[in-house]
Formats: sequence, structure tokens, C-alpha cells
Amino acid sequence: MKVNAIHYRTIWPRKENKHIIEIIDQRYLPHRFIIEELKTVDDFVAAIRDMHVRGAGLIGATAAYGIYCAAVHAPPKNCEEYFAEAARKLLDTRPTAKNLSWAVHRQLTAIAGISAHEERIRKTYETASRIADEDADFCRRIGEHGLQLIKDISKRKNGEPVNILTHCNAGWLAFVDYGSATAPIYAAHRENIPVHVWVDETRPWNQGSKLTAWEMFQEGIAHTLIADNAGGHLMQHGMVDLVIVGSDRTTRTGDVANKIGTYLKALAAKDNNVPFYVALPSSTIDWELRDGLREIPIENRSGDELKFITGLSQDNKLTTVMCGLSETPASNYAFDVTPARLVSGIITERGIAAASEESLLQLFPEFA
Repeated sequence: MKVNAIHYRTIWPRKENKHIIEIIDQRYLPHRFIIEELKTVDDFVAAIRDMHVRGAGLIGATAAYGIYCAAVHAPPKNCEEYFAEAARKLLDTRPTAKNLSWAVHRQLTAIAGISAHEERIRKTYETASRIADEDADFCRRIGEHGLQLIKDISKRKNGEPVNILTHCNAGWLAFVDYGSATAPIYAAHRENIPVHVWVDETRPWNQGSKLTAWEMFQEGIAHTLIADNAGGHLMQHGMVDLVIVGSDRTTRTGDVANKIGTYLKALAAKDNNVPFYVALPSSTIDWELRDGLREIPIENRSGDELKFITGLSQDNKLTTVMCGLSETPASNYAFDVTPARLVSGIITERGIAAASEESLLQLFPEFA
């Protein structure tokens, strides 16, 4: 997507030296646009763990390039142990996102049996690049399939703006390009369908207010920032036509893990007859899981993320302040699970499925 009218992806190899991978460091957005270099496996680990990058698709692409980095720096001996350790470090960073383990295992499978150093580098670079390209293409196709939902609502509203509520950031910053939940919004905007986006702030990292709102501004899309708990009120008063969220892991039966607070939006949408859709590439589906509440691991991050907040001070400096009592214990669950019964449909790169095993397998019969 575009930043100040210039196209960017969220991750890319440096043109002059492909051993260096560059990312947009999202910790500084929307106030600073900073490009960070990743040169070692530990750089990739820190980038994923400490939220320089975040979002299911981008985490997967970053991990894939992390294995490529491991291949570049692999020692001539004990390579299997070296790659196993690199994979372990990457896999330990964020437990909930399926794309992380999916990308790491895809890389390890690609180089299984390859002993030549240069061939491992070539293969891991090729695989990482393919993962990134696929992620962008899948998200573009999600936009094409989800566009029809917005078109139908726009027609019923006689061209009045379609009000779409989002939670967290499932935009191009969460993937390599286009995004998942935002892809249909961008597609509608390109076709001159009037849309307006209600942007949840999404505490504690404020991915909505910091990232989604910034994306909407860059794309020239009408949007309004709201407090996390305002969504139900808006739905009660007919101010939301459609909810579209992303997912970090989805079971084969349609249970959806997404940023904490998503479940509450789904409950409010169900109570007010507002369609609630989840947009995701198939790499986010965990075909081995059936019961999201029991089986999806939920990341519990540092309580300091609740106690402190970073923003721009009046003297134009990024400043971190404490917004609660330091002695108060804090529990910081990063995700929750929305049961399939609350999901109107799942928008994938192959089309829209009901949130059920039968419907998902109709789109993806190879996982039957």
C-alpha cells in the first residue's frame, strides 16, 4: 500500500544486499516512519517478540526470512542443530499466530536433505520470497471476494456510506500488503463505493488508533476513532452495517482467535443482527484443531503493556508514561476466541465460507 503516495510492502530484502531484510518498525507509527534492518536471527526474534512487526501474515513472512537469515549465517558443521535452534527461537516468540509455525516448518521442509551451503541460502530465500508474495496475493484476493458484501450493502443503502467496524489492525501492516479485514475496504474504495470505517482503538497496544487509522488516512478513506467499548452502542443505534475482523489462528471448525476484545464485538453484532465476518488467508487456518476455546494457545504478555502508554508529547517527542498504579497487578491476555456460531462467514483467498468444517473443506478439499 502507499505511504505518502509511495508504495511499500511491510517487509522486503534490501536491493543492494539481499542478506539484509528491511521492515517498517511499527512501534513508532503513526508519529515516525522508521525502516529497520534485520541482519541476524536474534534481530528477527526481537522484531517478532517485541512487536516491531505484528499481525498473522507479517509474522509468518518475517519468520520465513528469519530462517533464510539462519541459512546465510549457518556454520559449516552441526547445521541441523543450528537450524533447530534458530527455529526454536522464532517459534517461541508468539504462540498464538498459526502463520508463524506454518512458515518456519515450510522453510525447514524446503531445505530438508540439502547440505550445500549456497543451495540452502538460495532455497530459503526463494521460499521466503514466495511466502511473502503469496501473502500479498491472497490478501488481494480476499479483497475481491469481500468486496461483494460491501457492494450489496451499498446498494441497499442507495449509495449512502457503508459503515464498517474493525478491531485491532488487520490491514496491510499486519500482512505483507493489502491486509485481510481491510482488503475489502480498499477494494471498495478503489471502485468509488463510499465507505466509512469505525476504528477501535484496541488497547493496550492501540493498533487501531495507531495503525488502522494511519492506514485509512494514507488511503484517503473516511474513518472515525472510537473507544474499544463503544462498538456495541453504535450497533444498537444502527450505526454499523458490517463488522470485519482478522484472525491469528482459526480452527477447521470455524472458531476464530483474534485480538482480545473481538469476542465482545461478535456478541454485540449477534445481538443487533449486524453481519460479523472474519477475513484471513488459509495459512491462518490450523487444520489440526477443532475446539478453539480448549486448543488455541492464548498469549499472555507483560502487564507493563497495560500500565504504560507511549505517545507524542507537546514538544514532539515520543514519550512513555505510566497510566496506572505501579503496585497494581495486571493480566494481559492478547487474544480471545470467537466461537463459530457467532461468525457470519469467513472470507478467504478462495471465496467466502460459512464458519463450519464442511464449508471450509468445500473451499479447501485438500485438507479433508
